Amino acid sequence: MAELAKAAAYQPTEDAVTLAGRIRRGELTARDALNAALDRIGSLNGALAAFCTLGVDQATAEAEAVDRQLDKGQSVGPLAGVPVAIKDLISTRGLRTTFGSPLYRDNVPGEDDIVVERLRAAGAIIVGKTNTSEFGYGAVGHNNLFPTTRNPWNTALTPGGSSAGSAAAVASGMVPIALGSDGGGSIRVPAGLTGTFGIKPSWGRVPVYPGCRDETQPGASGWESLEHIGPITRTVGDAALTLSVLSGPTPRDRHSLPQEQLDWMDLSPDHLKGLRIAFSPDLGFAPMEAEVAAIARSGAVALAREFGATLEFTSPQIEDTQNLFLTLVALDTDRSGLRAMAAENRYRFTPQLEQLLETSWDADAFTGAILGRKHVNNLVWRFMERFDLLLTPTTATAAFEIDSEGPTHIAGIKVEQSAWTPFSALANLTGLPAASVPAGMTGDGRPVGLQIMGRHLDDLGVLRAAAGVEQILPWSGRWPELVRGS
Repeated sequence: MAELAKAAAYQPTEDAVTLAGRIRRGELTARDALNAALDRIGSLNGALAAFCTLGVDQATAEAEAVDRQLDKGQSVGPLAGVPVAIKDLISTRGLRTTFGSPLYRDNVPGEDDIVVERLRAAGAIIVGKTNTSEFGYGAVGHNNLFPTTRNPWNTALTPGGSSAGSAAAVASGMVPIALGSDGGGSIRVPAGLTGTFGIKPSWGRVPVYPGCRDETQPGASGWESLEHIGPITRTVGDAALTLSVLSGPTPRDRHSLPQEQLDWMDLSPDHLKGLRIAFSPDLGFAPMEAEVAAIARSGAVALAREFGATLEFTSPQIEDTQNLFLTLVALDTDRSGLRAMAAENRYRFTPQLEQLLETSWDADAFTGAILGRKHVNNLVWRFMERFDLLLTPTTATAAFEIDSEGPTHIAGIKVEQSAWTPFSALANLTGLPAASVPAGMTGDGRPVGLQIMGRHLDDLGVLRAAAGVEQILPWSGRWPELVRGS
């Protein structure tokens, strides 16, 4: 039965939707599926450092509880028995949550983040915590506590971040679903670099509580106006199923949206006929690797041609929003609390967080950023009156060397190390739904993502477009050599 479970959980033709169905029908047990996940983690995590903490005893108890319910003929949730990983920025009751920082090395939360609470209620099995950059500040997987997460397609390369471990865990088949958080691309960027699907839902669609850290902890910071939580998966259907579980209002998040009557699993690309799609390879300002731009462009062209949508090569007339975004991150960050923690513990944060803490901002800068965000939002909503979807590459480059924060040159142009992620923050500034879907591979075998951004609250439209790309450019049967040899 263990071998059957392993096949059901991790063969390319078996996604989480199918796995949950097989468990409900009694074709395999939740315990068998968990054991298969733990076997895969045991064989690959040493090379990838995707997981930083495992909760074997807790997960075993959860799996056995699901099996007992099924034995008694009781109903179980839509994710019953599915092994799920949780980014180490998201609180898990009774399971160590470090936020990627030595300052929280031994932190064990007393309550779940609401998304974990909802996963447990849906029958998912929480396997463990996945690696992240320190407090999520950084688009790669570096921190001062755990080994750096590596890309399953080439372990000399980064998987991106800050949901680095979640993307690597899914790309390597350790689990079919992993939660990530996305304050400026931290779901979509690693999804793009690892050949997985990742979606940042509309702001408020998935409630956030208690946030990046428990607000009772010193230095608490949740990036409240920017942060989103969403799934990284191998299939669009798995992400849609996960969002059906995670979405919905709660008084614990005053920004959470009312529940809409969305049929999350109605992903037929037939809905794409007649849609108006814009594609921009660079948003008018970003230096780009030519091969990456060409692969993303081909995906957009194929999507429109196959499903009867119209495609126009254009973009909103915006400038680089990086400085605006960083100022808002600083505004959302309890910098004084972090400085106090560092001083008390004689500790230096990772470089990107140190830079944020050392940079001086004043009230005028923060006010200017708030007004600048309103300006960007106005430009984008006017643009999206003309288009149903805006497509771009997910990143300006494919994966690069593991020990770097980013390339210093793109297309022969000297750039800041943050310049390789020019597309993702726009969806955080506006709160629009956006996803990264695999569009192809570079000649040297690095995945390339296509970012799909939808209109206000049109999460389902983004999922349907991604399902269309999945249909014409199928990727779920493509595995890294590291995984094939395991």
